[in-house]
Amino acid sequence: MNGRQGLSGKHLPWNCVKLNIMLTLNYTYQFYPDAAQELLLQEWLKTCRKVYNYSLRELKDWIASRKSLSDRCSLVQEYIIPVDAPFPSYQAQQDALPKAKKVFPRLASVPSQVLQTTVRRLHDSWEAFQKRGYGFPRFKKFGQFKSLLFPQFKESPVTNLHIKLPKIGAIRINLHRPIPQGFVVKQVRVVRKADKWYTSINIQCDVSVPDPIPHGHPIGVDTGLEKFLATSDGVLVRPPKFFKTLQSKLKLLQRRLVRKKKRSSNYEKQRIKVARVHHKIANTRKDFHFLQAHSLCDAGDMIFMEDIDYRISAKGFLGKHMLDGGFGQFRNLVRYVCWKRGKFFAEVDHRGTSQECPECGGEVRKDLSVRIHSCPHCGYTTDRDVASGQVLKNRGIALISTAGLAGMETAYADGLPGVEVTQSRQVSKSRKGTTRKSKK
Repeated sequence: MNGRQGLSGKHLPWNCVKLNIMLTLNYTYQFYPDAAQELLLQEWLKTCRKVYNYSLRELKDWIASRKSLSDRCSLVQEYIIPVDAPFPSYQAQQDALPKAKKVFPRLASVPSQVLQTTVRRLHDSWEAFQKRGYGFPRFKKFGQFKSLLFPQFKESPVTNLHIKLPKIGAIRINLHRPIPQGFVVKQVRVVRKADKWYTSINIQCDVSVPDPIPHGHPIGVDTGLEKFLATSDGVLVRPPKFFKTLQSKLKLLQRRLVRKKKRSSNYEKQRIKVARVHHKIANTRKDFHFLQAHSLCDAGDMIFMEDIDYRISAKGFLGKHMLDGGFGQFRNLVRYVCWKRGKFFAEVDHRGTSQECPECGGEVRKDLSVRIHSCPHCGYTTDRDVASGQVLKNRGIALISTAGLAGMETAYADGLPGVEVTQSRQVSKSRKGTTRKSKK
């Protein structure tokens, strides 16, 4: 996570170790409310959705009233809002919640801080829209508001068997891994997925954690549709096709869903069946990504992946298969697992990785149907995806190479600071011949 490009995007020297003053983690657990508690949570979700939509309506009305010029009226509609009316900011809408509770007693059943975080969520989206220039906040339809945030606790609400939430009491929880000692529970988010309930517990610890530095054995990882990943060491992993495996079942369930009357009891039962399949696909895909990320960390100490924007590839004619692979999520999980296990991770330029020879650096033009890399310059032959992984490894080593090597690139970065305390899997050897930089 640290290196030439740190977390803030600024270029840092490799001998500069960046420290995180506050370590923040999110632990997700499944919990099991009883019938009364589940009914109350669902009521809170409905109430918070209405608060979100009402606040957004105020925001949109204020903006629409300022669209017309001061000397003329709109031909379509006119909003009767005084000129000196202030902008409905987060502070103004938050201060209006106590008065709204007197008019709508239903709001009093929800914890006050949960209502405040609901308004805060809207204004976070509004501020993000102002920065990006697109993505105006939208109204939440029925079933689209699925989480509640409890932002503050006087003491830890988690025990070995229960989690205690305000106004609802203790709920049985599956604490499959304990919260580490020294960490403090800062906030708890309750999420509903399909017909299951999860809680994401945000914990913090005042500790300085150095980001991993380059050391040890490097691995270049190339991802694709024919092979999920191919490493520079020759490891090939076939894509499991998570969505395609359950597509026929999902198609049948969705066909039955559209024939039900909306908002009816049968419609809700069928909707949950469809949501369960989607939930299973997402969980299976994420579990596979974690297993592969740990396998990469077991095999090497430095992981280099492409900096490709997978959102563009997802819009092509192979979009369904790209989304099924979840390559963007996989790259993020590899970055997280590398940081957690002390491995170095970096993204390198993806352009022309399949058209370059990893041995001599020469250009080898080939279309997508050619799956074997055969260099006419040096005679090096290997799998096309493995060759791309080796090119990514070479580019990653060139990215972290230090000055003063007289134009020679090292195959492994065991000469960098901190390598003497790690056990590299292979001794570094200088590449024969001149580098691509020296050719230019």
